[in-house]
Amino acid sequence: MNSVVADNSETRSHSKYDRLIAATKAVQPVSTIVVHPCDETSLRGAVDSAAAGIIKPVLVGPETKISKTASQHGLDISGFEIVDAPHSEAAAAKGVELIHAAKGEMLMKGSLHTDELMRSVTAKATGLRTDRRISHVFVMDVPAYAETVFVTDAAINIFPDLDDKRDIIQNAIDLFTQAGFGTSPRVAILSAVETVTSKIPSTIEAAALCKMADRGQITGGLLDGPLAFDNAIDVEAAKIKGIKSEVAGRAQILVVPDLEAGNMLAKNLAYFAKADGAGIVLGARVPIVLTSRADSPRARMASCAVAALYADARRRLAPIAAA
Repeated sequence: MNSVVADNSETRSHSKYDRLIAATKAVQPVSTIVVHPCDETSLRGAVDSAAAGIIKPVLVGPETKISKTASQHGLDISGFEIVDAPHSEAAAAKGVELIHAAKGEMLMKGSLHTDELMRSVTAKATGLRTDRRISHVFVMDVPAYAETVFVTDAAINIFPDLDDKRDIIQNAIDLFTQAGFGTSPRVAILSAVETVTSKIPSTIEAAALCKMADRGQITGGLLDGPLAFDNAIDVEAAKIKGIKSEVAGRAQILVVPDLEAGNMLAKNLAYFAKADGAGIVLGARVPIVLTSRADSPRARMASCAVAALYADARRRLAPIAAA
């Protein structure tokens, strides 16, 4: 059956996010450091997610400005701890410091620029780096597609090399399995064509990544590539091209060649297919909720939900890893 299913039903539209948000009811609210929530959109995202029982926020930024924003827009932050920081750069540094001090299990971007937050996250001496490459995943609820689809990386790594892509894929697989989306996700490594050619370097990298999975360098997922977008998500397109694999036509994770391709793909899905896109950064010591000013309230809450489910899984797996 074709994976792309036309669906005009209002009741089914975006139902994937409803299930995702509902799943957080089974876990305790996750302590979350919210960095510089100084406009209505970012502060409302934290307040709504707290009201839904997804997060327990600590607000970091100029206390007077945060309080004024809350008052202007009727947002109740009386139950939240506020850690004063004079400006966005200081708030980012303080947020990372609070993670190191075990005051939070997640980091959430407020109304500062992504670059400001990520500079503190990736700082060599004081940041939150691990031995894994930091990468971004859009968790997209596309009404016309049967699966929740991950797009990676469309926000952090501009021109990732082969080793970077290995980590980008592993980060996405780990999120998929640990946040409760399922097991052995189907990973499509995208290019312009589905055949390997020296004229398009991304096809060669796709083939190499599949072999890396065969050798156990990437684990937990089913990989295929190179695949063009159509035969990654449409069964009939894959059949016409004669592609036989467990991934083709039924992809759950879409790995793009570079940030430009990923960003355009995610925004096309958002604006043409009316998809919501929850954003999360992986590979750091804690998951990072990375939202955009254009995100809908549902997408912001879904971003928190994905990160909270992932953080809860990491908490539960930590004693096993230490044993």
